[in-house]
Amino acid sequence: MDNRAAWEIASRKHVREYAELLAEARAGTSLFPVELDLLRPVLESAPAVVHLQSGHGLDDVALVKAGAASVVGVDFSRTAATAASRRAADLGVPCRYVVAELPGAPLRPGCADLVYTGKGALIWLPDLTAWARDVIALLRPGGHLFVYEAHPMVPLWTWDEDEPRIRPDRGYFARSHVNDTFPANGAVEWQATLSDVITAVLAANLDLLHLAEHPDPFWRPHNTNAAAWRGQLPNTFSLLARKPL
Repeated sequence: MDNRAAWEIASRKHVREYAELLAEARAGTSLFPVELDLLRPVLESAPAVVHLQSGHGLDDVALVKAGAASVVGVDFSRTAATAASRRAADLGVPCRYVVAELPGAPLRPGCADLVYTGKGALIWLPDLTAWARDVIALLRPGGHLFVYEAHPMVPLWTWDEDEPRIRPDRGYFARSHVNDTFPANGAVEWQATLSDVITAVLAANLDLLHLAEHPDPFWRPHNTNAAAWRGQLPNTFSLLARKPL
């Protein structure tokens, strides 16, 4: 299935569950503690934020509640962007949305103090070097990039509950694989190693300030308690970089 078509279908969930997501957005609790700890000094200056691959937009509302002056979300799913825009209007928060494929965000260069992304974003990008060039173009001098994302090892973990296992049909150094679970059944998911991500950030002349790996996933499917999520394996990573002055 074409990736955009798969994502439009998956994004209908944001419409079906509009009331529940609106309540979550109103609570403003979608950002994880590790994100808030790293972003707190950046958010103190009330930054203008661009959220690349913004999805349902709950993090955008949470960023505003945590101190951001405004958020512009960019996503290639019109369904997701429309639902997120409606939620922002219902809550009266300064978030707006642009439907566009990335890289190549149709935004003014130097419009952001913070570019925020992650939680299932990078896996849909085949060219991280071009993505990082997008990021540095959007940032003002001294602006920050923040990523909280699934660890590149995650596609290898099974969801077995008795003990952690590696899927025999996937490899860490593979270029891509077919996503056979929700939300994008049948779409092509691109793989990048952790060094690929770091190299792309450094090649764009961003200064790396922080990089850490974490055992907890950012998303757990309902009624699943995989052994891979019990603290032995990396499931997420956080990255903070800055554009030189």
